[in-house]
Amino acid sequence: ELPPSFMKLLVPNKIQHILCTGNLCSKEMHDYLRSLAADLHIVKGDSDDNARLPESKVVPIGAFRIGVTHGHQVVPWGDEDALAIVRRQMDVDILVS
Repeated sequence: ELPPSFMKLLVPNKIQHILCTGNLCSKEMHDYLRSLAADLHIVKGDSDDNARLPESKVVPIGAFRIGVTHGHQVVPWGDEDALAIVRRQMDVDILVS
């Protein structure tokens, strides 16, 4: 359950960008996120079947290059050093995983 203060933000035209690290698993969830923000960026998670989703993506927002990846490719999972390597390989300022 999401906190009510966060749920108040989930209305159309309040959010500029959505960065999704995958595992949407349904068209309904995709459509819901799309209804909240026109700038929807999704990468493939380990439970996604959609072959059209990229494994990772670089999204420029303002002066920043933001890398988006699900993270199941990072071994060991969640390791800060391994994530730092991915950030450098993607040449991004911020990595969302």
